[in-house]
Amino acid sequence: MADDADPGMNVPAPPFASADDLASRWHELTDAERVKAETMLADASDKIITDCPNWAQASETTLRRICCAMVKRAMLNEDVAGVTQSTQTANGFTEANSYSNPDGDLYLTKSEKRSLGCGVQRMWSIDLSDGSVNP
Repeated sequence: MADDADPGMNVPAPPFASADDLASRWHELTDAERVKAETMLADASDKIITDCPNWAQASETTLRRICCAMVKRAMLNEDVAGVTQSTQTANGFTEANSYSNPDGDLYLTKSEKRSLGCGVQRMWSIDLSDGSVNP
């Protein structure tokens, strides 16, 4: 059980996903990828907990899905699937690739943040005449 979780709740302990979960959503992992994935899945789980105060309200399936998606994005920078732009020249032997996530950062998309209930912005206004807040 996570230290941040209420012991009375049925909340999964991090990491929220395993290398097998990632492999079933992406491709069979090599031994080196598996070792890297285990570390990154723990890091992704920590990022979810750190960035999303309401993470414990998400289902186990949501936590697993998002954790795997974060790690897949980070690991794609080593794969041709992570290339967003490519240039090749035949006789000059030139090849240039641009990656969507060149540093392999773990990040949450807007959709994932909504699924986890974090970073939800609400419109509100302040009445300048009396200082009251209107939701």
